[in-house]
Amino acid sequence: MGIFEPFRALGYITDGTPFAVQRRGMETFITLSTGKSWQIYNCAKLNLVLAGPELVKKIRALASWRDFTFAASGCDIVVFKRAHQVATWSGHKAKVAFLLLFGKHILSLDLQGSLLIWTAVELDPNKALVGQIQLGEKFYPSCIMHPDTYLNKVIVGSEEGTLQLWNINAQKKLYEFKGWGSSIRCCVSSPALDVVGIGCADGKIHVHNLRFDEEVVTFTHTTRGAVTALAFRTDGQPLLAAGGSSGVISVWNLEKKRLHSVIKDAHYSSICSLYFFANEPVLMSSSTDNSIKMWIFDTSDGEARLLRFRSGHSAPPTCIRYYGKGRHILSAGQDRAFRFFSVIQDQQSRELSQGHVVKRAKKLKLKEEEIKLPPVIAFDAAEIRERDWCNVVTCHLDDPCAYTWRLQNFVIGEHILRPSCEVPTAVKACSISTCGNFSVIGTEGGWIERFNLQSGFSRGSYIDIGEEEPCGHHGAVVGLACEAMNALLISGGYNGDIKIWDFKGRDLKFRWEVGAPLVKIVYHGGNGLLATAADDMILRLYDVTAVRIVRKFVGHMDRVTDLCFSEDGKWLLSSSMDGTIRIWDVISSRQLDAIHVDAAPTALSISPNMDMLATTHVDKNGIYLWANRMMYSGAEDIESFISGEQVVNVPMPTVSSRKDSEDTEEDTLVKDQAIKKLDTSNSLIGNLCSAQLTPGLVTLAMLPKTQWQSLVNLDIIKMRNKPIEPPKKPEKAPFFLQSLSTLSGERIFVHNSVTDSGDQNEAEKVITAAQSGNKNEGFSAFMKLLHSCMETGDFTSVTDYLKSLSPSAVDLELRMLQIIDNENITETEHAVELKGIEMLLDYFVSEVFCNNNFEFVQALIRLFLKIHGETIRRQISLQEKARQLLELQSSTWQRLDTSFQNTRCMITFLSNSQF
Repeated sequence: MGIFEPFRALGYITDGTPFAVQRRGMETFITLSTGKSWQIYNCAKLNLVLAGPELVKKIRALASWRDFTFAASGCDIVVFKRAHQVATWSGHKAKVAFLLLFGKHILSLDLQGSLLIWTAVELDPNKALVGQIQLGEKFYPSCIMHPDTYLNKVIVGSEEGTLQLWNINAQKKLYEFKGWGSSIRCCVSSPALDVVGIGCADGKIHVHNLRFDEEVVTFTHTTRGAVTALAFRTDGQPLLAAGGSSGVISVWNLEKKRLHSVIKDAHYSSICSLYFFANEPVLMSSSTDNSIKMWIFDTSDGEARLLRFRSGHSAPPTCIRYYGKGRHILSAGQDRAFRFFSVIQDQQSRELSQGHVVKRAKKLKLKEEEIKLPPVIAFDAAEIRERDWCNVVTCHLDDPCAYTWRLQNFVIGEHILRPSCEVPTAVKACSISTCGNFSVIGTEGGWIERFNLQSGFSRGSYIDIGEEEPCGHHGAVVGLACEAMNALLISGGYNGDIKIWDFKGRDLKFRWEVGAPLVKIVYHGGNGLLATAADDMILRLYDVTAVRIVRKFVGHMDRVTDLCFSEDGKWLLSSSMDGTIRIWDVISSRQLDAIHVDAAPTALSISPNMDMLATTHVDKNGIYLWANRMMYSGAEDIESFISGEQVVNVPMPTVSSRKDSEDTEEDTLVKDQAIKKLDTSNSLIGNLCSAQLTPGLVTLAMLPKTQWQSLVNLDIIKMRNKPIEPPKKPEKAPFFLQSLSTLSGERIFVHNSVTDSGDQNEAEKVITAAQSGNKNEGFSAFMKLLHSCMETGDFTSVTDYLKSLSPSAVDLELRMLQIIDNENITETEHAVELKGIEMLLDYFVSEVFCNNNFEFVQALIRLFLKIHGETIRRQISLQEKARQLLELQSSTWQRLDTSFQNTRCMITFLSNSQF
């Protein structure tokens, strides 16, 4: 295993497998297949509840019962309890295509017509199989269902168009329905007895009476294609919903025998499942477009509206980028969707709105997919201006314009960036300046133009006078990048030249010839390096400041698809159509790691914290996350992770997080190294916390915020917590306590373990402690500790002692030295108090001078002055110490305020500058 290991896959909702619904108590759960894995959603808010592990083969059918999930994978049935695999049932010789929950039994039907009966109570494969039925040699099943109130009976539909009624208990065929000469695609039971709904491949829906073998009514689907799913409404309304291969849901009125309503563009592809919730006007639908949707029939005209949904890319994504401190990912795919994925919570993932697509589609009588913008081929985003104006710019396939997006509202922006060139050509590249005010776009014809994102107006074009035609490049612009200080603009052309422009003056400053057609360029603002990928599969790094090539990486065997720098600029990551993802060390100029996956990667992006790597792959609709083992193992030695020139085969991430039951030898070695380093670091924690990194810095105490803030507001806290009524003495003590009289006449209660022992000395000790308390003892201990630290000059133990006390205890220690009558202070009577105050002033002077435990000491000084301020003002002997403390305080705060002001001015200048 290399630096990155598989973590999980994002963006997978469902595939073409029908879902399984289970009602548990007052909640409904839906189990969906994502290819080789499955997920369970709570239908209340469509939030993800559970994700199962990945299987070897694709899941073709699902069933759920209590805590168990049954998945048909290949010729086997895999049984899961929660997310753990507990059994595998084998008995079929062909692929299992259908599963049916039948009471406490599971019926499995394969493509060759073999029907096996399993008991869900028994997990042992040898005992679980309780029956087997062979439907017939020329009978190829296409669906299976159980008619309501039909005891031990199921109906099986076939590709030939016939239906068979079987008694599974007697394992006998009772009746065969001739059918309608078309392949049966789905069959569901209705709320009426003996009546079922049957959907055929010719687009017809037959409502049939099983008892009399008579046709009740026949409907023809509104659009061409097969009827793939049916559902009857069960809340008293005579409605039947039918889904087709075109993605349209038709709702039929059974009483009036006519079309009730149509949900056009319900899905972009074939609908695989429909389900009406019991006694609710809510319809659930799933499709092969990687989405599930809930529709509610609550409008005045009886039509359905979208209630909630979960969706992902219906076609493979081609461009991704981390956004928002690594918590989100922007993704654009071939399905014309621009999506915003949350790495932490799937509920926050959504598609960015492209305007009133539904209304425009209805008005123009077109599909929503045809109204959407073409697929995104490149985009750039800047977080700095997210709250001010549009902060994302996208380039679309064969589109002569670039579009802006306002990510704060998840909508397309009001400005469309149209280049002012004479011959409009498709926009191929875009880049947003570091300040977030400008966007630069490049076209297929070589034109480069700058726009203001706030107004959408053009701010000039970049023209190379040396070219034959007035343009930036002789050929398509494949990449653009803005320098960190907005002083330079870097552009790359397909013909193999890289040009550096003056960003403000738009003059050409320098030009490189790569020697091969460019595919991709990436610039890192921190180290000032430009990475390029060309058709010769060689990665080149250029120093923009020094204007020369500094690195050259060779290793890819096929076209490079994407490049990206790590946040610190030390790593360069590249992906290629040869199926490898390679990590290059920029400093040492070597390959650190190379992993090979089954599907060729098309795009990649590393998080700002470098803890996750996101990739997209050919023919994969999801985004795959890879965890950085160096970040989570605790080991710092990179040599224990890298594979060097060797290419390691790594499996793809799955929907559920990777959890290995056994650690490999390499993982064990890494963990041992991490434990050793952790033990070493723990022994140095005390020194690191108290040691000063730089003399000019201020070191904090790293205490909880409430501990030192409560010292300042202790009076307010006491007033707020003051009881309304005084505490009442108990009239009678509990039977297990005995009372003893004190000298003041009060009675205290002593546990039986004291008095029953017969040792009266213990009881006397309790009485003495209750009368005297521990005030004197705490005061003398603190004074002795402070006095001993004065002799050594090290007040660390005093600070540690005060840190260990609660805010009220610290207040008590300081008030022990308080002099009540400040007007009649004599050195003979109050010598102890004055000496204690003087030692405390020396302690504060020492701590402020060392700049240690800064926030805690400042809180102590404020509380100390609040208590003893008047005493210090009246005593000349204490004023000199206080004046010395004041000078140190003033110099320290002045130094801190200067640093704060410098930082504030720099941030204000960079955020408000117009370049």
